[in-house]
Amino acid sequence: MTDILMPALSPTMEEGVLAKWHVKVGDVVSAGDVIAEIETDKATMEVEAVDEGEVTDILVAEGTEGVKVNTPIARLKDEGGAAAPKPAEKPAANTEEAPKAEAAPAAAEAPKAATAAALTPAAPKSDGGDRIFSSPLARRIAAQNGVDLKSIKGTGPHGRIVKRDVEAAGKASAQPAAAPASPAATAAEPRKAQSLAQMGIPDGSYDLIPLDGMKKAVARRMVDSVQNVPHFPLFIDCEIDQLMAVRAKVNKMLEPQGIKVSVNDFVIKAAALALKMVPEANASYTPEGIAMHHNADVSMAVAIDGGLITPIIRKAETKGLAQIATESKDLAKRARDRKLKPEEFQGGTFSVSNLGMFGIKQFTSIINEPQGCIMSVGAGEQRAVVKNGQVVPATVMTVTLTCDHRVVDGATGARFLQAFKPLIEDPVAMLA
Repeated sequence: MTDILMPALSPTMEEGVLAKWHVKVGDVVSAGDVIAEIETDKATMEVEAVDEGEVTDILVAEGTEGVKVNTPIARLKDEGGAAAPKPAEKPAANTEEAPKAEAAPAAAEAPKAATAAALTPAAPKSDGGDRIFSSPLARRIAAQNGVDLKSIKGTGPHGRIVKRDVEAAGKASAQPAAAPASPAATAAEPRKAQSLAQMGIPDGSYDLIPLDGMKKAVARRMVDSVQNVPHFPLFIDCEIDQLMAVRAKVNKMLEPQGIKVSVNDFVIKAAALALKMVPEANASYTPEGIAMHHNADVSMAVAIDGGLITPIIRKAETKGLAQIATESKDLAKRARDRKLKPEEFQGGTFSVSNLGMFGIKQFTSIINEPQGCIMSVGAGEQRAVVKNGQVVPATVMTVTLTCDHRVVDGATGARFLQAFKPLIEDPVAMLA
């Protein structure tokens, strides 16, 4: 018998909703078959089986919320094997630390003990076409550290490569362990949050809305960013009268194709080109050094029910406005439907957050780690400006660049805005 476990489908996922089963008891599945839909803190994803056999038990019903990662959700009878009895067994203990994304190997005491096979998004394939079975977290760590998965022998269920395997493979190039923290540092404990009643708001005077997975994830990431990243903002005003005129002409040309370019599409394109002109701003801080990104993968903030998500326009510097407009519209729709894949909202190099459509004049955003910058875009509005000694009206949009000072200092941030401003003020250059 093989237990199928609740998978970790994103680095922040600790629990999820088992939204839908695509199989029933008695069905025979093969490795790679889509068997369920899981709602994570960011999206709804189809997941695949990594083993083959007959489904003998559905342990978690459709629609169940709060299913912890690594909880058994179904059982398979191995092909040619006999169905085992169904005692209430606890899954093998997880031997790894947070984010609790890996399944521990099955206990070795009892012969033929049930092993745990996790569900996973489609895994990479080797040069010979054979599937490399590995967990999402293992693949992520391997990619970040340049570790070749083909060179690793997995110790997880059925030879699956898990987090500890990738970490062990990278130890040869690891730095010496850091010195132990001082007694004063280890003695410090985080301040325990007070209840509302302790702060003077009596029980019964409010309605409490429970936090869903997305709210928890956003709260955790924003607190981490504010605590760990030294933020500072830079402000600049951009006149966008020419942009609005060019946008009207472009949209008239694209109308037969059903494409409509937004101001935000111009902003994404201008930001991407400016990042290529000032590559120091397209960077991330790591303990080993500053990562200089090869492409401008621009994340765009999209408000959805219950939170925020940042789908990515990949290699935005290489794409025209029509393509950016088409992609951004599609990504935003699927973000609101929670149908994005992890690779579509994880791994951007720069973010754009636009609240201009809500009439917000100016604001400062929190950096989306590990990115080095985030751009906040306010509303374009008529303001009085001085030109050649005369006060004249102009449509002005305030842009704020929030920078991680470990990566982008004031001079670098200023050079980026100097590159961005003429592009957004005279967008004809972006059409070439």
